[in-house]
Amino acid sequence: MKKLIALGLIIFLFSMPILLKKTEGTAVVKPPAGPEETQAPETGAACEVFLTVEGEPEPVPLEEYVVGVVSGEMPAGFSKEALKAQAIAARTYALRVTSGGKETIRKDTAHQVYRPEAERKKEWDKGYPENERKVREAVTETEGKVLIHEGELISAMFHSTSNGKTETAKNYGGTDIPYLRSVESPEDADMSPRFEDSETFTLSQWNKKLGGDWNAAMFGTLRLKRNETGRVQQAEANGFTMDGREMRDKLGLPSTDFDIAYDPVKKIVHVFTKGYGHGVGMSQYGAEAFAREGWPAEKILFHYYEGTTIKKLEAADPECLKSP
Repeated sequence: MKKLIALGLIIFLFSMPILLKKTEGTAVVKPPAGPEETQAPETGAACEVFLTVEGEPEPVPLEEYVVGVVSGEMPAGFSKEALKAQAIAARTYALRVTSGGKETIRKDTAHQVYRPEAERKKEWDKGYPENERKVREAVTETEGKVLIHEGELISAMFHSTSNGKTETAKNYGGTDIPYLRSVESPEDADMSPRFEDSETFTLSQWNKKLGGDWNAAMFGTLRLKRNETGRVQQAEANGFTMDGREMRDKLGLPSTDFDIAYDPVKKIVHVFTKGYGHGVGMSQYGAEAFAREGWPAEKILFHYYEGTTIKKLEAADPECLKSP
């Protein structure tokens, strides 16, 4: 019996290293990750661009610039997905306009409205901490993301409020751009406080702004020719022809979807408008409406810029050029 016990002890001692080795192995080896756990491969260095913003003393880092544009172009109270869509559009627009940081960009509606931090603090006052946090989250969650069409940055135009559908690039500027065609934006009417507006002009103001010698008879011959999006493409009257975009600019109207009525007794011109802005690309209030319906930023962008894709830029990308 003692011999059997001794033999068993010897076998156990010889087995210990093998058992220990197997135990150590199971402690460090993990099972393969499931699809939801799979990690994306390491990416290259982030796209580092500094933009020269007109009126700013120092070049502004791209992502900081986007924070300023989202703050200036869209209400901070909008849904995060709408803010994220704005961030991606603003980043794309800036990189294209500045050729990757080599050209100066304006800080007003000629390009994009940019509000530096000092202005944001002043405007938002007590709401600054929460608004700043929300905007920065939207920018951080989309860092480096831009809209691409056929390998190039798109012209990511956007506007406040459509008239129910967006304008085409061809109607606006004469050039057909595949991703800037008219799409439905049906909730703008309910969502935007700027959907409808009206302006009044005295007859003398009207004549000064448009030129000519308008009178009741001339208003009687006025015809507004509309395009397929409902906007005025051309206005014609006896001795007068002007395209809708120029007329909007001269009169300072919110949009090119307008109607005109003349009061011959008071000699007053009434102009009624729908929409706010040029109408091309993404409607900001439309984006907010879609975000409230549960659309993510990507779906919103693909709706307004058909046929585009989203790409995250890295330092090696040709679109990402280090600027001085």
